[in-house]
Amino acid sequence: MGKSKEKTPKAYSLRVTDNALQNIDNITGYIAYIKHQPLNAIRVGDKIFETINRIEQNPLAFRECEEIPTKTKIYRKAVCMSWLIIYKIKVSEIVILGIIHTSRKPSRIKSFRKEK
Repeated sequence: MGKSKEKTPKAYSLRVTDNALQNIDNITGYIAYIKHQPLNAIRVGDKIFETINRIEQNPLAFRECEEIPTKTKIYRKAVCMSWLIIYKIKVSEIVILGIIHTSRKPSRIKSFRKEK
C-alpha cells in the first residue's frame, strides 16, 4: 500500500489594522454608551473576535468580497451578526482591513482597499 502524504494546513499570521481596531472600538462604544447596553457591547465584541479567530484558522472558508473584485480573490468578507469583517489574504498573512455594518452603503467597503 502506498503512503498518503497529509498536507499540513498553511499557517497564516494575522494582523488587525488600526482602522479595524478603531471600528471595533466604535461599535462597542456605541452599543455600550449610546444605546446603554454594556453587556450587549461585550457580547458583540466577543463575537467579532471569535469570527476573526475563525478567519485566522481557515481564511478561504468565507466568501469573496464582491465590492472589491480581484482576479486572485484576495479580498474576502465574513459575516458576524450584523457586521461584515473585510480582510485580505496575502502570501503568508491575513490582514483584517475593517468592520462595517451591513446596513451601510456597500461603496464604503471599497475604501478598505487603501488600508495597509
